[in-house]
Amino acid sequence: MKVNMKINKQTLNTLKNFSDINMSIEVKAGNTLRTVSVQKNILAEAQVETTFPQDFAIYEVNRFLGAASLFDDPDFEFGEKSVKIGNNKYSLDYVYCDPSMIVTPPEKNITVPDPEVRFTLTQDTLSQLLKAGNVLGTPEIVVEGGSPMKVRAMDTQNDSTDTFHVNLNDSSDKSFRFVFKIENLKMVPGDYDVEISSKGIARFSQNKLQYWIATESSSTYGG
Repeated sequence: MKVNMKINKQTLNTLKNFSDINMSIEVKAGNTLRTVSVQKNILAEAQVETTFPQDFAIYEVNRFLGAASLFDDPDFEFGEKSVKIGNNKYSLDYVYCDPSMIVTPPEKNITVPDPEVRFTLTQDTLSQLLKAGNVLGTPEIVVEGGSPMKVRAMDTQNDSTDTFHVNLNDSSDKSFRFVFKIENLKMVPGDYDVEISSKGIARFSQNKLQYWIATESSSTYGG
């Protein structure tokens, strides 16, 4: 049975963001989108405003979004093997791929075991860190303990490079240094509640959107 429906802008924007993590996606029936990077070091989940009527997989999300952009407010008619995108005059059939062709997320989300560090990362701070990393050419974002806690855009392998510093409103009497590759911080702009575990995983969450991102092996936690 074919279902004709709209996909709203918030959902399309989420798909666009998730395409930065993995070019492909398997969409499950319902209003939850999930993706995982090919390296399996980033997992993301979002509750979206569109409810999909069935499971389907897209091999190249940006191509799918490009196809949808050919039309002004198109209808999406989901069939067994393809989705018909368009209006009464123009339309195209976009063929699904076999889910076995793509890297799909695990059935269950990752549990952040006993997170030792919690703080709020504001949209402004995240934006400044990513901008500084781009300008300075630094490959990492580092979260460090102290009063206050600090986040830096830096190169942990090269002490002679420039470093951008941000003082957080949070403090910690613990000694730690959690390292993230800047290329893994592909979040939608916004304020995030951050939990980091010394077991090698962090969770960034806001409203109905969550990202689980692995910390680098050079991270340290002194307790």
